[in-house]
Amino acid sequence: MTKTFTQNDVIRYVYHETSAKETKEIEKALLCDAKLEEIYKEVLSMKADLNKAKKVPSDKVINSILNYSKSLNLPSNK
Repeated sequence: MTKTFTQNDVIRYVYHETSAKETKEIEKALLCDAKLEEIYKEVLSMKADLNKAKKVPSDKVINSILNYSKSLNLPSNK
């Protein structure tokens, strides 16, 4: 019996969240199923895009946090 893999299975595979057995099954399926391979390529592309995403807060966010912190009037550690 051939297992049908979903997009969620492919995402777990891309993020190394599958068991060794499941990894082998997905890799075998990728060789035989063009639709699954296309899903795999799309997920890889999305992962690459996410990794390029800006991970630094904007100046506005930093200033909001600093202003909030100042408004708490907590005692200094000095």
